[in-house]
Amino acid sequence: MSSTFDLNKLLETSKIDPVLQQEIEQFYYREALLLDNSGFEEWSKLLGEDLRYFMPIRRNVLFSSRSKADAVSRISADDEFAHFDDDIVAMRGRVRKLLSDYSWSENPASRTRHIVSNVIINEGNENGSYQVCSNFLLYRNRLEHQVDMWAGQRQDIIKRSDNRLGFEISKRTILLDQSTLISNNLSVIF
Repeated sequence: MSSTFDLNKLLETSKIDPVLQQEIEQFYYREALLLDNSGFEEWSKLLGEDLRYFMPIRRNVLFSSRSKADAVSRISADDEFAHFDDDIVAMRGRVRKLLSDYSWSENPASRTRHIVSNVIINEGNENGSYQVCSNFLLYRNRLEHQVDMWAGQRQDIIKRSDNRLGFEISKRTILLDQSTLISNNLSVIF
């Protein structure tokens, strides 16, 4: 099973109700607001019990007929190394660490800005679930001179939920555009 969405399926014209489109976009904007204002505990309530939070490693591949046709070959597979491959237990541990005084990588805390755009929605495999592809730009400033910017795509499976924002994240795959990360750490939440 691939950790990424099928590009051809994403390109299919899908008749998504404009009200649903706005509702899901508002979910992502409010999620960004929580993360940018250190609302990590409330953010963690948006995570499903079946969560997979996955950031594969991007590889630089020399062009060949195969690599041009198969962009997926440029990221690590499900069973290979990844920057993150966390379940709900690991993510709760990350949140506890972010909220504690023992997170040296976040003391003092980073200031972040999550920009989310190009939200494409397809019906999911289960009733009330959706495959959502979105682009992001994440800016982080920490201490006096530490600045990081990450750009990429998030491929989420979200489900209707009775939490405050109306959806929960069941799966998040983060595809960074960078293949070499020069950041001191990856202690922020994408």
